[in-house]
Amino acid sequence: MNAVNKPSSTAAGNITLQNLDDEEMVTYPVEAFLSKDYLEAEKRLLWPKVWQMADRLEVIPNVGDFFTYDILDDSIIVVRTAPDEIRAFHNVCAHRGRQLIDVPPGVNSATGNRRLFRCGFHGWTYDLKGNNTYILDPRDWAKRGEGLNPDCTSLTPVKVDTWGGWVFVNLDPNCEPLREFLGEVPRILDPFEFGKMRYKWRNWVVFDCNWKTGLEAFMEPYHVAGTHSQLLAYGDYYAYSKAYGLHGVSGFDERDPALRRAGGTSNNRAGKGADPRISTYQLARENWETVNNASTTWTLVEAARRLVDELPEGTPGPQVIAHWLKRAKEMDAQRGVIWPSISSAQMTEAGLAWHVFPNMSLLHGPTQALCYRTRPYGNDPDKCIFEAYSIERFPEGGEPKTEWTYAEPVKEKWGPVLCQDFSNMAAVQRGMKSRGFRGTLPNPHQEQKVTNFHRNLANMLNRGTPRLFRK
Repeated sequence: MNAVNKPSSTAAGNITLQNLDDEEMVTYPVEAFLSKDYLEAEKRLLWPKVWQMADRLEVIPNVGDFFTYDILDDSIIVVRTAPDEIRAFHNVCAHRGRQLIDVPPGVNSATGNRRLFRCGFHGWTYDLKGNNTYILDPRDWAKRGEGLNPDCTSLTPVKVDTWGGWVFVNLDPNCEPLREFLGEVPRILDPFEFGKMRYKWRNWVVFDCNWKTGLEAFMEPYHVAGTHSQLLAYGDYYAYSKAYGLHGVSGFDERDPALRRAGGTSNNRAGKGADPRISTYQLARENWETVNNASTTWTLVEAARRLVDELPEGTPGPQVIAHWLKRAKEMDAQRGVIWPSISSAQMTEAGLAWHVFPNMSLLHGPTQALCYRTRPYGNDPDKCIFEAYSIERFPEGGEPKTEWTYAEPVKEKWGPVLCQDFSNMAAVQRGMKSRGFRGTLPNPHQEQKVTNFHRNLANMLNRGTPRLFRK
């Protein structure tokens, strides 16, 4: 067990989980976003110690298929070595340190299919299991009796595991198992069967903000009223937020608990308005058209469009939602897409969106998910690699062919809603440098998982410590 990854009961500073549950005001310094020393601490104490989502299993369906994953100075090769086995290795030759797989500029991840990995410098060669199969003139090392052995000539392995169709890697050979690291996340989200979803699209860009600034722009719906005000015409976006150890969830809520809608914590909910048949369609259509066709599915939009024809005026909101989802499920089944069995209680507990520590965020539904990942970019705390992608259930063999595509942060590439978020990311990064900024004041109810994020970072890095806010 790697104890550094286990959140303590007392947490960083004087902030406890009980403080978060009690929704006490918490603040934390801006060094986590601006300091090069903080970035250096991340390089030593965070990224080498945590499980990181590297890509999806569907990228390597055949033996010999591989992809690379880079995090700061480390590059990892993940390769399928057998129909039921994948392995990971540091992308570096044991001889002189040349990377085995080059990742060209402007490419997020190199992919391909090989049965051998050959170093382009001196030709040292490795099989899919990391064993060295060729060394030029090996006898030269044996002239004084030392010789070479597999311990010094094989590739260095990296811990690798999977959950939900995602491939995770951990650079710490003594790390805790992935399932322990994920805590309650699999229990709560496994009913969605993410492993049966496939890429719909996947974009990335180098952005002018810290990786945490970028990630936090998508960790709570509290910003909707200020950032995406056009959405308020179709729905209310009051939200709750809850910590789950290292991770956290948010979901739609009601300011008055007595008015909470059935199933209202998820994205598939009734729109606001006098006629829920109409407002539900308007909300679904708006989500589809402005969030890059990703925060819902076309089936759900089309099923919502039919509500006004299939239900009488005056049908209560909960009945509208039940009919909508039933009809969408039937429509999907007709085209070969089978929904998972998710109870209303499971849907409620799963909420709207999850933060999986440290750098993964997902907004999920029964047949789709919109996901984000951010990473540091070089040694510059003011830049990050920002990625967003959509996964969805498709009929057998009907998934599109996709690749990581560099996309400038404009509406034509990302849709208007994500571009509104981009405007915040850059402005927050600049604003935190102001002498006039007194420090963060996250919403204790709606942004709790953001606070929990920094609480856990502080546990690992011993800096950027949150504290209870006192006037």
